[in-house]
Amino acid sequence: MLLAAASASANPLDKEAGNWTRFGYGSARSNAGPDETGLNAGNVGMLARTDVHLQGTVDSSPLYVHGAVIGGAARDTFIAQTTYGIVYAIDADSGQVLWQFTPSGYDAVASTHQITTSSPALDVGRGVVYSASPDGRIHKLLLATGQEIRTDGWPATVSRDPAHEKLGTPLNLAGKLLIVTTGGYPGDIPPYQGHVVTLDRDTGRIVRVWNALCSSVKQLLETSSCRNSPGDVLFGAAIWARSGAVVQPKTGNLLVSTGNGEFDGHTLWGMSVLMLSPDARRLLKYWTPANWRRLSAEDEDIGSTAPALLTENLVVQGGKHAKLWLLDLRKFHPPPSVGRRPVLGPALQTLTAPGGGRVFTTPAVWVSKGTRWLFVATSKGTSAYVLQNNRLARKWTKTTGGTSPVVAGGLLYVYDSDGGALNVYAPTTGRLVASLSVGRGHWNTPVVTDGRIALGQEDANAHVTFGVLNIYRLP
Repeated sequence: MLLAAASASANPLDKEAGNWTRFGYGSARSNAGPDETGLNAGNVGMLARTDVHLQGTVDSSPLYVHGAVIGGAARDTFIAQTTYGIVYAIDADSGQVLWQFTPSGYDAVASTHQITTSSPALDVGRGVVYSASPDGRIHKLLLATGQEIRTDGWPATVSRDPAHEKLGTPLNLAGKLLIVTTGGYPGDIPPYQGHVVTLDRDTGRIVRVWNALCSSVKQLLETSSCRNSPGDVLFGAAIWARSGAVVQPKTGNLLVSTGNGEFDGHTLWGMSVLMLSPDARRLLKYWTPANWRRLSAEDEDIGSTAPALLTENLVVQGGKHAKLWLLDLRKFHPPPSVGRRPVLGPALQTLTAPGGGRVFTTPAVWVSKGTRWLFVATSKGTSAYVLQNNRLARKWTKTTGGTSPVVAGGLLYVYDSDGGALNVYAPTTGRLVASLSVGRGHWNTPVVTDGRIALGQEDANAHVTFGVLNIYRLP
């Protein structure tokens, strides 16, 4: 591994022990990290960058654990996964690679279209890392060594056609369950079906499977087996948003959105926002726009982003149609009985997405002094909103866009993957506090904690076996 260090000196700040164990910081995917990070408007512009060169692209969010015992010593450690499934543990101070896990199917997929843009998940209490590989399997690794656990159901198979079904979304954890969702590859190349799989975190055994198409089938589908009455193979309804599955905090219910695909309100659930039971055993409620058929036909699917939880009951749903919908979960509809027609829409409020751009990102939800803030980025702009009387009011907009925004330590971080900069803003005013240099990328998202930032660069769709993880620290 090559390491070009702009600065590798010790960080004088007291550590806040802000473990970042999954994409979005928590299972609700709020993208709001620790309140205290050791970074502020006065020092964030002073950060120096260490470039860690890896055997693959980190087109996702890295993770962080404070004081992990690796190699016999307690180390602050970043965990990063590449697009062909290699997982790294990296010393957060020096940038040294502490261990590397390469899945057994790596040689068969390296440099091909068959990639993953998943982020792993950390179970600090059990001392394990869960990761996805492009061959449709989920791995369980020891945090201390990177050694793979191969007992019971591990590694777990969650797709029967990984060449068509992409493990593109971050893994999530809730209770005893590991939550996985699937989508398709660019171009919507059939056959594939979006589905949710819940795994037992200890054994790796499948607990439940919920298929967005042919939802009456409660197991992993052969992708060609879901057929319409004339015999046509049905495909689509990808669950491919950056958040994957969002966990509703009080109920544990799962929220997902689906992409282009058929909808009938009975067994076909394309172009919908869905609430599943915590184990994904059954569909509880759904919301489908009245114009779902046109949106699907014009490739303007809402599955490009997942519902963002503003409150216990209010969510924001965007999409490739460049709109934001404010929805009330209490007004979602239970699946209709056989023979009855489904109910479609409506939304509480409809807004134009920042810059009129398509929403491929996860919004950030931040509560400050009793006010609920929403930050949304597209390739064409970044906007901040506040929730007032069950409506969203736009507070500021920037013409510079980015990937999924992150709020941490009272600052807003937005990676402009086209412009090659990590922009740092004052969240309530939009004032640019600092702009940190970084290479160009795709869906890469930073983590900000314990006086450091980690951010990958490069684009998964370039299908390369190299990349950089940028680590920023105070000199």
